Amino acid sequence: MKQSYRSGLVAAAALALSFAAQADEIVQIGHVAPLTGGTAHLGKDSENGARLAVEEINARGLSIGGKRVTLRLDSQDDAGDPRTATQVAQKLVDDKVLGVVGHLNSGTSIPASRIYKDAGIVEISQAATNPAYTQQGFNTTYRVVATDAQQGPALAAYAAKSLGVKTVAIVDDSTAYGQGLADEFGKAAETSGMKVLSRDATNDKAVDFRAILTKIKGENPDAILYGGMDATGGPFAKQARQLGVRAKILGGDGVCSTDVVKLAGPAADNIVCSEAGMALEKMPGGAEFARKYEARFHQPLQVYAPFSYDAVYIIVDAMKRANSTDAAKVLAAMPSTDYKGVIGETSFTAQGDLKHGAISVFSYKDGKKILLDVVRM
Repeated sequence: MKQSYRSGLVAAAALALSFAAQADEIVQIGHVAPLTGGTAHLGKDSENGARLAVEEINARGLSIGGKRVTLRLDSQDDAGDPRTATQVAQKLVDDKVLGVVGHLNSGTSIPASRIYKDAGIVEISQAATNPAYTQQGFNTTYRVVATDAQQGPALAAYAAKSLGVKTVAIVDDSTAYGQGLADEFGKAAETSGMKVLSRDATNDKAVDFRAILTKIKGENPDAILYGGMDATGGPFAKQARQLGVRAKILGGDGVCSTDVVKLAGPAADNIVCSEAGMALEKMPGGAEFARKYEARFHQPLQVYAPFSYDAVYIIVDAMKRANSTDAAKVLAAMPSTDYKGVIGETSFTAQGDLKHGAISVFSYKDGKKILLDVVRM
């Protein structure tokens, strides 16, 4: 009799656990960045930020619509390649993700955005700065960084006013990001009274910049704007110094990483770069986030981790306000976002851009990144 009673209890407990498991819901959040290739360190940094957010939310517990929800990060590698980006985007749609944090590059975010739009899935880029990303008329595209239409002019204004730059040469890596930043900088440079001496293009896989730099050395500009990522921007600065080019090297957020010090060597001290967001030390939750990040991943963050971290929380905030895990309802809640997180207050324009953007300008000294100025947009 006792054995039968015990068996009944075991069966009842198993049934209760079964019902509890059925009551739980797994919600997948997509993340896309280059996890292989020359900018894999930036992609991994972004992935770590998103993962930290997912782990925190799961540890605290999340309930939506009366169900206990567990988040799962569906992280994909687009290798910074536009074609791969569209394949990865379709995979995330097929995986039925609720929202996507990504893509990291403008050149991957833009082609992938149509796939998310057709599927009705919100896409929040943690890093894409090309204005065209949110100018397509899609109701699914958002970003948590400023645009190159803000970053280019801010960097140009700093170069003119604070560095005294009168002449500049412009080089880009032929990507949507590099070209976009170079275009916006070039327009603003002329408005600021600088003379643009030349415009050259390389590519995002290049390793030898000596031909372009030798030509530019003959032009003798005060500065060179390099539109591209740190994987090429670091060697570009290094080779410029080796060739005796005296010009300051200006770069955007793609160059403005921790790793550029390793890539450029002592020439990093000649770099002045901008980030399309508030500097970590000026972010409301920056110091605490850096502490948590380093404790979890045992390495300093690069650039994009705080932005991908907040992007996950913004998607969850929309879930809570919609009281739903339905992608269409979460998307409908996105325009009214007013979220206060690590990077500050996030609310969006009708296009999906930040209402309150900021551009931070940095230099490097003895291997350390130093904040020079913050321009609020």
